[in-house]
Amino acid sequence: MAVKKEQSEQVTWISSQSLVRLRTDAGNIPLYTGKIHAKQGGAYVSSFKGRGMEFDESRIYMPGDDIRNMDWRVTARTGEAHTKVYQEERERPVLLWLDLNPSMFFATQGAYKSVIATKAATLLAWCVANHNDRVGALVFAGDEHIEIKPRRGKSAVLNFINRTVNHSAWNNGHWKNENRTNRNMEISMSRLRKVTHPGSLIFLISDFREMNELSTSHLANISRHNDIVLVHVYDPIESELPTSGFYKVSDGTKEININAADKTLREDYHQRFVEHTETLKTLCRQNRMHLINLATDNDVLESLQNGLGNQSPSQLLLKS
Repeated sequence: MAVKKEQSEQVTWISSQSLVRLRTDAGNIPLYTGKIHAKQGGAYVSSFKGRGMEFDESRIYMPGDDIRNMDWRVTARTGEAHTKVYQEERERPVLLWLDLNPSMFFATQGAYKSVIATKAATLLAWCVANHNDRVGALVFAGDEHIEIKPRRGKSAVLNFINRTVNHSAWNNGHWKNENRTNRNMEISMSRLRKVTHPGSLIFLISDFREMNELSTSHLANISRHNDIVLVHVYDPIESELPTSGFYKVSDGTKEININAADKTLREDYHQRFVEHTETLKTLCRQNRMHLINLATDNDVLESLQNGLGNQSPSQLLLKS
């Protein structure tokens, strides 16, 4: 039994040791190059706001200074051209919103969506910690929410890893309690809204099932003063059914039989996935949020690199 559990590591579950080892790979994620161009919901790209800039002082204008930073008040008062000087704010909190609801414990290819999502969240956490910014998280499943306040350093990531891998959602019997099957997306989004400080960078990692009007309203409000990235995790079979075969599908309480040879059924099935992804794209486009699609058979690091910067690691090294 122990051998079987070990063989399924990084497929149906993931160990804290595996997540700790991701620290080295996190250096290849382009969050701090100043060249981030994450895709939004439309057919265009836009840069993250990056760390905020705060006013430092006014000084005499010098050739080459950006005219957009002219301090017209001081210029008018002194009769000599002055420009504003800004300095980068010392930190930018990053929050990880991680979904461990029952639909995340599924895959036909690669690894469970929950494993893929946890790896993505951990890579981002290490990236943030390596640059001495604060990282916090909200890990949720059903009615159980774990809130981790933003902290700096290695210890903050280790705390996130420990609390995530020990979340009761990973236990086989966790979803047998009917009271635990409620996704409560609007509650977790409401909590995120309460703990988020303006100017934060937020990653929402989920399959985004059962997002209702209230949860999207919360998200739209959060996006007004923060950069938000949606990492949409899905299994390939959620997009396309096989071309033949009979399959029994269960959500843990109900079962249905699917005849994949039925062309109309396959088309309807695919159309529902298209509608789901289009809804996410529209939500991002309307609220200037960013979207990364991450399939369970994708390489997580490569998907984050492409989604955030559309550049290879070698290109990033050349530009940093």
